[in-house]
Amino acid sequence: MAQIINEEQDIDHLVRGDKKAFDRLYLQYHKAVHANILKFVKDPTLAEDVLQDVFLSMWQNRFKFEGKDSIGGWLFVVSYNRSLNILRSKLRASIEYVDTYPTDPVASNDAQETEVEHLLQLSLLEEAVNNLPARKKEVFKLCRYEGRSKADVAELLGISQQSVSDYLKQSNAAIREYVSQHYPRYATSALSLLILLVR
Repeated sequence: MAQIINEEQDIDHLVRGDKKAFDRLYLQYHKAVHANILKFVKDPTLAEDVLQDVFLSMWQNRFKFEGKDSIGGWLFVVSYNRSLNILRSKLRASIEYVDTYPTDPVASNDAQETEVEHLLQLSLLEEAVNNLPARKKEVFKLCRYEGRSKADVAELLGISQQSVSDYLKQSNAAIREYVSQHYPRYATSALSLLILLVR
């Protein structure tokens, strides 16, 4: 509980431009964010570049976090999005450019629509997580967003590791059910992000 209160205070200080609060949030989250990025880009050096970009964005957008009590979900969403952008850039760079190659506005629109779709899916996942009961949400975010071990979370919250495991299983099921019931059209694609989180 103290850790959560401290994060709320750090976010409040971050909004006001406190660089020490930024440093504390970086130390708290950078390993988990780096691990998420690495799942996608598969290149440690590139992952470091994306990581720095994500936290630079956090600093530049710090005013948006006013009133927030956690920043882990935002970091996951942004790191996912930036990783996809990097993969798209690498794909474009790997294709030989030809002057006579026709511009395809439909493909461009498709890419934009795909980007919107990804952001929507992430938003739905975050909404589902935020609808979990308080303790389950707390356990889920500590394990999945912050990358903490079950043992660490059990000690932090004063519960057993079995309880942590049970909460995670129940949370995964509840998230799947929430998305399926409220957004059936996006159930498959949104839940693929959940699978990435539980790897």
